[in-house]
Amino acid sequence: MLFTNAHIATLQNNGSYGLIADGVIVTEGTQIAWVGPAADIPDTFCDAPTHDLEGRLATPALIDCHTHVVFGGNRAAEFELRLNGASYQEVARAGGGIVSTVKATRAATEDALLADALTRVDAIIAEGVTCIEVKSGYGLDHETELKMLRVARRIATVRPIEVRTSFLGAHAVPAEFEGKPDAYIDDICIPALRAAHAEGLVDAVDGFCEGIAFDTRQIARVFDLAKELGLPVKLHAEQLSNIGGTQLAAAYDALSADHVEYATDADAAALAASGTVATILPGAYYTLRETQSPPLQSFRNHGVPMALATDCNPGSSPLTSPLLTMNMACTLFRMTPLEALLGMTAHAAKALGLRDRGRIVVGARADLCVWDAAHPAELPYRIGFNPLHTRIFGGSL
Repeated sequence: MLFTNAHIATLQNNGSYGLIADGVIVTEGTQIAWVGPAADIPDTFCDAPTHDLEGRLATPALIDCHTHVVFGGNRAAEFELRLNGASYQEVARAGGGIVSTVKATRAATEDALLADALTRVDAIIAEGVTCIEVKSGYGLDHETELKMLRVARRIATVRPIEVRTSFLGAHAVPAEFEGKPDAYIDDICIPALRAAHAEGLVDAVDGFCEGIAFDTRQIARVFDLAKELGLPVKLHAEQLSNIGGTQLAAAYDALSADHVEYATDADAAALAASGTVATILPGAYYTLRETQSPPLQSFRNHGVPMALATDCNPGSSPLTSPLLTMNMACTLFRMTPLEALLGMTAHAAKALGLRDRGRIVVGARADLCVWDAAHPAELPYRIGFNPLHTRIFGGSL
């Protein structure tokens, strides 16, 4: 297939959009076979079927590299309680917080969880995403953690999207293990990870390293098992405080360290040395009304790739709009539009360990977006506006 008459943002390097005016993208099967100006197209491709993009903007498809889209229930009532002045403790006593999500997720069937998740996934797909990461972490018991991962796998069987799964058993300490985080790691998290891996449900292992969750020593035990199983790791780190999560992620050559609002310049240097991506999550920053911004300039200075994701979850980021995520990153953190687009394409792919997508280059997977826009900066510029015209998934319209 020849996709002709396109204004193409190839993102072939991190320093520019790599724009090609009056460009052509040639796909063969699921891959890009050629890209360049129309005047230079090789004769060997000239007889292929043609799809005229009518001067529209073509970019790599978007990738949402950090989500929690599989969960039961919602937290709208808690949202209202907080806005009416209820404290965190009062919300918790009323059955809110992660406890409510865990309860609802445990009670839901796989079919119910899938149906609910698809409402969120469809919204994300509709804004140009072709690959999504989905975490467990709202089961916090053996069977529900595996149930969540099975549901995540099923998403890709009923929607044209690729799903990467992350085991997040070390997300929080459930009520039945209150005050006993080490026992939870021993009795639930580690056995559940072994079982999920044996069932082929895990692409990566995640954890929440924070004062309200697990410390570096506890996360390291989970990561040691991940290493034994040959699984890459990633980490929620330095969201609310700095307790050494970013350094731990770097020490394990993590794919990504996510949130990182309280990361330091030394943390940025460690991420650069390990090749770990810093994943920026403005939805949680916005929802929680945080004031500590991630150290973007340190990441720039040290050459740390910055990914960007919705962090779609019921409590701190009920966000299903990748485009709004890009706008938030630019407005709240002063990311440039180029950084935002790279954050949801090439750098998001790196944060998932995927080397075959995120740029429009020969040999890359033919996951593309065609936008009713003249320039890539329009994508994060508008608020609440979706200019997607066509999504191309593995070479298919």
